[in-house]
Order: sequence, then structure tokens, then C-alpha cells
Amino acid sequence: MIFIHATDPLTYGHPAWNSNVIIIDNLSLRRGGKLLLQAASATLENRQKIALIGANGCGKSSFFRLLTGAVALDGGSIRGTEGIDIAHMAQEVPGTEQSALDYVMAGHERIATLLTEVAAAEAASDFERAAELHGDLDALDGYGLPRTAEQLLRGLGFSKSQIGKPLSAFSGGWRVRLGLARALISPSDLLLLDEPTNHLDLDATVWLQQWLKSYPGTLLMISHDRDFIDGTCEKVLRFEGQTLHSYSGGYSDYERQRAEHIAQQQASFEKQARRKAEIENFVRRFRAKATKARQAQSRIKELERMEQLAPAHVDSPFSFAFPEPGKISDPLLNLDRGDLGYGDHRVLERIELTLRPGDRIGLLGRNGAGKTTLLKTLAGELPLLEGDLDIGKHCRIGYFDQQQVDVLDMEASPLLQLQRLTPQKREQEILDFLGGFNFRGDMATGPITHFSGGEKARLALAMVVWQDPNVLVLDEPTNHLDLEMRHALEVALGGYDGALLLVSHDRHLLRSSVEQLLLVDGGRIQEYPEDLKAYEAWIVSGRTAPQGAPATAAVSEKPNKAQRQESAEKRQRVRPLKKALEQTEHEMQKVETTLAALQAQLADTDLYNEDRREELAQLVKAEGEAKQTLQSIESRWLEQQAELEALESALGL
Repeated sequence: MIFIHATDPLTYGHPAWNSNVIIIDNLSLRRGGKLLLQAASATLENRQKIALIGANGCGKSSFFRLLTGAVALDGGSIRGTEGIDIAHMAQEVPGTEQSALDYVMAGHERIATLLTEVAAAEAASDFERAAELHGDLDALDGYGLPRTAEQLLRGLGFSKSQIGKPLSAFSGGWRVRLGLARALISPSDLLLLDEPTNHLDLDATVWLQQWLKSYPGTLLMISHDRDFIDGTCEKVLRFEGQTLHSYSGGYSDYERQRAEHIAQQQASFEKQARRKAEIENFVRRFRAKATKARQAQSRIKELERMEQLAPAHVDSPFSFAFPEPGKISDPLLNLDRGDLGYGDHRVLERIELTLRPGDRIGLLGRNGAGKTTLLKTLAGELPLLEGDLDIGKHCRIGYFDQQQVDVLDMEASPLLQLQRLTPQKREQEILDFLGGFNFRGDMATGPITHFSGGEKARLALAMVVWQDPNVLVLDEPTNHLDLEMRHALEVALGGYDGALLLVSHDRHLLRSSVEQLLLVDGGRIQEYPEDLKAYEAWIVSGRTAPQGAPATAAVSEKPNKAQRQESAEKRQRVRPLKKALEQTEHEMQKVETTLAALQAQLADTDLYNEDRREELAQLVKAEGEAKQTLQSIESRWLEQQAELEALESALGL
């Protein structure tokens, strides 16, 4: 991984940075017949890095087009953009025969033009003109442009062999990266980035975050990646109620400020109390279950933060949950000495992986390392090249990747697409479920032809949840999802009892959802013993620093018959304890459900009227009894868990 620092020749030939403040005053903006902004005002300070957030379809991209002059405002004014250079990501990159490197270099129009003119003058033997052009290039330090363009492409995940390929050789996601690289290389006073981390993997996301920290102009960025916003921005502008609300700090600061504001208002009290009770249950439940693993402890911290900041999301239109996994196999699946890849190309070799109920695994690794290859193979999308893949009898895999968005039936409604999966389900049950994903009314019953990318991704995810999986295999599930939908997914995964295998560039989702990290690197898979912060540091260091970087993976040899028998005997000894533990967990879940229902009733403000005093007393008593019962069950669970861990440790399991 190559990093470009602020000292690299990226701003060559650019005049002194414009010191204007951009003032948005009493702005009104429409798209078609829809009013997006009315009497909105905001200030973009010079060299500030600002995140623009809001629900999909609220008008963020239209606001960018307004700043670039592509659309006209309907009222008010924007001052301070006169005479400044604005760079922005291209919405579409053409599939021409121009090379990726040349396309990116063309983003710096002045130097790219001079390089073309130099080549033409030298080809025509016009050496006098060529010498003059070389002088111009030298003044702009233009000879470094190819190197800088290559560094940008490498940082965004392109291999050296890909840099010279034509644009037509790249898929849509890779072309988005090319558009991003071209925007980054363009000299600018104001840089507009529209969801720049979409289609990036985690390594490229961390690289981009570091690059933007060094950007010397004003940055305005649409993003739904909260960690990326926290690591990059110092101000948040939120589209809310057809106006712009300003918050100082990153996304976490915005969330805290909004939670405090809503709590002060005491608005939607009943809904707040219900959501808070749900998240409190998640926190209590997973605090008891967590091992001493660093990832598990990190997840507890994230759940506790969710508990504190629940009011910030009280008006979210999304609310869904995964059903109980029901009958389940143990192990759910087992990959033995597997070779994985495409045709004759082996991406991963001699892989050993076992997935058991309750496993929550996040996969790390650079682009092309084999993460998606592994997920596709486990989900049955790719054939195993060699080895054995045993799928448990009661294993039901729910697989999500971006290709599912592309194969949705554009002429069918969300309702129809779910009915095709489960014809036996009642229509109203499906409509109620779709409402949790904010598909209501005509959106649920009409064709999805005009759905945005975010709405299609939301529907594809809803279809996975609807199929009641006990194994979730998720490959970048948050692409195109807005922040509120990401939060709803985070909460739903917090209450999910099945096994989870997750690839995501969204570090917040990884921290809050997984308890074990595996590194896919060099054709092998191994446990990553550190946390995400250490992994980020490893990426930033160019993957050369030993800290946080695990040793080369050792490939497990296939056990012989005696070893397999011994392992089976050990598992047989711990099985009764596991069964007792599962029974206790089931009891705990039943009491938690009862307690949540009681707390929801107690959140009803009418309950505190004088004429309902007796009913209130009964509910308070029932809540106290439920809490005592739950505490007793949790104590029993902790004892059983300690006994199981001690036995497994003694047996070497």
C-alpha cells in the first residue's frame, strides 16, 4: 500500500488557496415537483472538512449539482464560489480504450495538456516548441504527474498491471474508483465527494481517509460511513425538515448532540423508551456472553454506546429484526483443506474453516486477497476446486452481495419479490415486514424500476432477512445504505442469534457486530489477534511494521483417524454442558422478551394517570419480578459458561 502525503506533488501549479468563505443564504431547491430545501442557510469555512448527511433521496446529490452549477437554485443565494476551482467525482466513467493512468492524469487538465503537446512537438521534430513546453512543465513540476497518478491508483486498490488497462476493461465499481482518483488529482479549492467509500474495501477506505487529512482545500463530502466521517471531518451538515442543520465535530459528535437535544425535548417518549429497552437487552445479553477476546470487548463498548445514543435515532423509518434461528446444526459448515478460486486460478489454498452457532467473524484483507472468493464458495456460488465442504443438515445460509442488487426484477414490486420466495406467507405479513425497511404504500406494491441504488440495496437485504437464515454471509452490505439504515442493520445484527461472516469497509459495523477477526492474506486465512485500530495502523505503515501483523499462516495438516476420534470424544464430553447452556440461554431470551413487553407498557404516559394507579402498581411489580428472574438466570449462565470454558481449556478445544 502506497501513501501520498501532503508533501507529495499533488497541488503543483495551483495558485494560492482561495480564502473565501462559502455562504449559503436562505436557499430553496426543488427537484421536479419535490421541495428539497426551503430557506436553508449554512457556512462552509475555508479549508474545513464537512460531512453532508441525510436520508437517501433528501437532496444531497442535487445540492452538489447546485454547487457545480449543473442546476439552478430556486431561491436565496450562494456566495463565495466565484473564482475558485471545484473538483468533483464523475457520476459515470466512459468505457473507452483510454488507459486508466491517462484518464486519471487528465484530471489535471493543464499538465495533461502540456504533456500531450510535448509529445506532439517532439514527434513533429519541433524542438524549439518542445523546449518551451518543457519549461512550462518544469515550472509546474509536471513531470511528477504520472507518478502521482499511479500512487493514487495504487492507494485505491489498483494493481500495477491494471493501471495500463483500458477503461472498457473495468466494471462499474472499479470505474467509480477511477472517477474518484481523477477528482483527487484535480487542483481544487473545493472538493466534492459523493459517497467516496462506496465500492472501496477497508484497506482503500483507510488509505483515502489518510489522504483527505492532508488535503489543503475545503472538503464537502456525502458519506454514510460514520467512522470515515469521524476520521476525516470536523463539521456535519444534516438535511432535516427541508433545511440544513449544522453540528460541530464528526458523526459521533453529531449523534451525541442530537441525542441530547431530543432527550431535552422529551419527544416521542414512548418510542424512545421502547427502543432503549431493546438495546439495553442486547447490551446485558452480550456482556454476559462475551469472552475475553479483544473483539468481543470492543463489541460490548459499541453496544453500550448505542444504549446511550438511542434517542438520536428515534425517528428512524427503519426497524427490523432477524427471527430466531430455530433448529440448527453444530457445526453449521466445515471446510477441510479447501482450494478456492476460479477455473485454474487458485486464490486460496488448503483452507481449514469451521463455522459454529454463535460465531461472529469479520474478514480482513486487501482487495483481491480472496475474501469474496471465500464467501461465494461457502454460499455455493462458486464450486470448490479441491477439498471438502460439509454443510450441516439444518444450515440455512443467507448470502448478500452487490450482484444481488443487479439481478432484482425491475418490473416486480417488493411485495411480489418476497411472495416468490415464500408463496405460503400472508400478504399482510409481508407488507408489515417491508414496512420495517421503509417500503410502504406504493413503494411496497409498485415496480422497483425507479428505485435508487440505496433502495435496491435495502430491498436485496430485506430479501435475505426474510428467508430466515441461521448463517449470514454478508459481503459489503452497507454500500448505498444511508446512516439510519446502517444503524438499523447494526441493531438487528446485535440481536441476531445465528452465525455471522462479514466483509465490510464500514469499521463501525465490524466493531459492533463481530467478535473474531480473520485475515485473508497471501493465499491463506488465519486469526488476526489484534483489533481494527491495529489493523488500520498496519495498513497505514504499508504493511511492513511487525506490530499488529501476524506471522505467516501455518497450514493445518489434515488430522489422521486417531486424531479425529480423539477430537470427537472431547466434543462428546462437552456436549452436555453446551446443551445445558443453550437451554439456559433459551430461558433468558423468554424472560427478556417478557421484560421488554412490560417496559413497553410502562412507557405509556397514560398509565401514570390517577385512575390507572392499580394497573401501574401491578406492572411495576411484574417488572421487578422479571428482573430478579433474569438476574438469577444470568448468574446460572455465567457459572455454566465458566465451567464449559474450563473443560474446553483442559481438553485443548
